Amino acid sequence: MFYTSTDVFPKIAYRKYGEGPVVVLLHGFPADGNLWENIWPGLQGFTVIVPDFPGTGGSDGVKGELTIEMLADFVYDILQHENIVEAVIAGHSMGGYTAAAFAVKYPTILKGMAMVHSTAGADDDEKKEQRKKVIGIIRNGGKEAFIRQMVPGLFSASFQLKYSSDVALQISRSLELPDEVLINFYTAMMNRCDHTNVLKDMRFPVQWVIGKEDAILPLGKALKQSSLADINFVNLYKNCGHMSMMEQPGQLVRDLTHFLEYCYRK
Repeated sequence: MFYTSTDVFPKIAYRKYGEGPVVVLLHGFPADGNLWENIWPGLQGFTVIVPDFPGTGGSDGVKGELTIEMLADFVYDILQHENIVEAVIAGHSMGGYTAAAFAVKYPTILKGMAMVHSTAGADDDEKKEQRKKVIGIIRNGGKEAFIRQMVPGLFSASFQLKYSSDVALQISRSLELPDEVLINFYTAMMNRCDHTNVLKDMRFPVQWVIGKEDAILPLGKALKQSSLADINFVNLYKNCGHMSMMEQPGQLVRDLTHFLEYCYRK
């Protein structure tokens, strides 16, 4: 589905499936809404909204610098367009950063928040320097080399070996993203706020999906946040990296469904 929004978001694209209580699936970096294609068919009994963030899929990019708060506004715009007054948001990686920002700006809408291989924290100084280097690499024509090195590392070693064609597909999809879009996302992630303390004030359930072999978000770091909210669901995935929606989609569908049923039963 497409619609024309504001000057900030000229064209917004998203998918809508099913009927029932609403769940919004937010993709991470470097991907578009298709990242969730193994998940949305299994979420029976729910209305599933899957946006393409600005500059990905069918959505136009933004003019100027992008922020995580702008991505939260982007999601809010879609919900307003659909006349949705309550939803659970499940965000993968960068999508989780967006979900946390959404929780700060629009808390009354949320029935729950699922952080899928994500964190409410901000980048530390070391991570910011890494992102600055990557931005420089992309600006100097190194996008392909970066994507071909970065994307395989999102998966567990065993998945890379057994499902190399799936990894190759994700690489090819990531390479379709324009240089400037990748830079905008990296800049937004690098400059995002720390919402860790906000978790303690959230009055809705929070789900944590954690891969034990996640090289992007190590297990120890992920677990530190998983008890801060008032109600926490913690799902640990063995033999899984940063991409459970591709590595273990059946289990993720079951865990998300259980969480959604709890959120809407409260």
